[in-house]
Amino acid sequence: MIALYIFLLASFAGFELISRVPPLLHTPLMSGSNAVSGIIVVGALVAAGSGLDLAAALLGFVAVVLATINVVGGFVVTDRMLGMFKGRRKPAPGGSRP
Repeated sequence: MIALYIFLLASFAGFELISRVPPLLHTPLMSGSNAVSGIIVVGALVAAGSGLDLAAALLGFVAVVLATINVVGGFVVTDRMLGMFKGRRKPAPGGSRP
C-alpha cells in the first residue's frame, strides 16, 4: 500500500514539474530522459537474464521491449526538436537557372 502511495505521489509531482518546464529546456530534458531509459534497459536485461523463474524472465523481456521503445522514441523526438532550430537551407549561389 505504501508503494502505491509513493507511486501516485511521484506521478503527480512529476506531472506538475514537467508541465512547468519552458519549451527551450525540453531538448536537454529529453536527453536526460534518454540516459535514464538506457539505464532502465540495462536493469531490464539483468532482470530478464536472472534465471530465477519464468515470470521474472517474461517481465524482464517486456521491460526490455518497452524501455527500448522509449529510448528510440526519445531520440526521434529529440532529433525532430533539434531540426526545428536548423532552419531551411538556402540554394547554392549559381545553381540551376531556368
